[in-house]
Amino acid sequence: MEKFHLSLVDVLIIVVETLAVVAIGLVAAKKIKRTAAGYFLAAGNMPWYLIGAAFVATSVSSEQIVGTMGATYKGGLAIANWEWWALPTYLLMMVFFIPMYLRNKITTVPELLNRRFGPICGAIYSIVILIGYIFVFLPPVIYGGSVTISELTGWNIQYVMAGIVVLTASYTLLGGLSSVMWTDAIQCLLMIAGGVLFFFVALNKIPGGWGAMMEASPGRFHLYMPPSSQEAPFAGLILASFGVFLFYQSSNQVMIQRVLSARSTWDGMMGIIFSGFINLVRPLVTCLLGLIVYHWLDVMKQGPSLLPDQQDKAFPVALELFAPSGLKGVILAGFFAAVMSSISALANSIATIFSLDVYKRFWRKRAGDRELIITGQLSGGMALLIGVMIAPLVADVGLFKYFQTGVTYMATPFIAVLLMGLLWRRTTYAGAIAGLVGGVLIQLGLALLLYALNIKMNWLYEGAIAEALTMLLIMAVSLLTPAPPETQVTPFLWKLAWLRSLNEEDKSRPWFRKIKFWLLVYALAWCYIYWRFW
Repeated sequence: MEKFHLSLVDVLIIVVETLAVVAIGLVAAKKIKRTAAGYFLAAGNMPWYLIGAAFVATSVSSEQIVGTMGATYKGGLAIANWEWWALPTYLLMMVFFIPMYLRNKITTVPELLNRRFGPICGAIYSIVILIGYIFVFLPPVIYGGSVTISELTGWNIQYVMAGIVVLTASYTLLGGLSSVMWTDAIQCLLMIAGGVLFFFVALNKIPGGWGAMMEASPGRFHLYMPPSSQEAPFAGLILASFGVFLFYQSSNQVMIQRVLSARSTWDGMMGIIFSGFINLVRPLVTCLLGLIVYHWLDVMKQGPSLLPDQQDKAFPVALELFAPSGLKGVILAGFFAAVMSSISALANSIATIFSLDVYKRFWRKRAGDRELIITGQLSGGMALLIGVMIAPLVADVGLFKYFQTGVTYMATPFIAVLLMGLLWRRTTYAGAIAGLVGGVLIQLGLALLLYALNIKMNWLYEGAIAEALTMLLIMAVSLLTPAPPETQVTPFLWKLAWLRSLNEEDKSRPWFRKIKFWLLVYALAWCYIYWRFW
């Protein structure tokens, strides 16, 4: 792709918006309480709107925009399931996980595992999740943003990666979660506003608009994909709602940390519902533009096709083809914001887990607030440095597949253990350890078996099979070992009374502030989308 021109207006928009985000992060950093709770959890004072915006901004980055748009270009509308298929997982999260986290004042997922089972479980989570964040989560985020900017400007990709990471680190390491969440809210606004505008500007370039694209390629405009699909099988999505999706939203420290900072259970619940409404328009930003690029290149034949393996270039190609001067700056500023948001969230979660669940637990049990904060800053900075070094490897696999496959393999053992501990009183410490260790072996063994038998199976099915086998292993070991003490189990065992208690609190609020009302509105909108594009 030839280098395209950024006007002075574009450059000014990018610079001003990016510096504004950094400035907001630095201002927030000055106001935080210099305690471990203030730095790592924003002192538990976050309102619902910041939680919802941060929840979305954290999960939308280069891997989403570049990777998912490329996957949509190649596979069609069904890829939008990765954005829209949130309601089932959100419902499970709101019913089972959020009340348990907030009622027990949990600060990290390893803390939950320590208290429900024992220290080895928390240690395993800390080690695996730190490795996962550094080698699975960070590299595609850094690479996706950098390769796009490099493609568009001709700048050396190494310098681009370094620049993005340094800007993000400037406020993230200084201000902790408070800086991250305030900047996330601004970045979410920039990303959504710019992305939606870009979608409609690009769609206007297509003669006949959306209807013409559907008529030309009707098979590409369905959310349902058969079980044999390698891209987004619908049966796999349903299974993943109880597995990898549930892990990513409710047990992944980088995501759940936003909810753990809530000032109340109501704020945590409403934050998730608010993020659901944002998710309804998110595909306009992250993937549906891929359909427009496909129609332009492969149907209208207005340029060379990106198939079969150049799909990750769909986003920069769209910018070159459809974005006029000024809009390029708005889109790229929003893109930078999305990349910085995910990088900052990951760095903060790495700092939190390493400081509170590794450093304090195993090296310095008496470490004070100042020491923990410094440790978090150093560990977050080191993780960013390693992420930059690993990022180029992502190009050999592909953004979308690299991220989704990596998360699935990491998620299976943890979500199996957490669900068993939450729903089955008899789950023991030994059973949990067996699930965490044996689950990894089961997942790897299954992958090797399928490879040896030359069976191509979507990673969602692999994850579901491995999760079921892991839960059976947990059950078998738990039945063979002594039952855990009631005092250890009871606080974390799910009870219907948790929801009844929340419902009683909700009754005292006016109708326009009730959780049930907004959840119903979101659910109806979600059902309409799936009815419309089934």
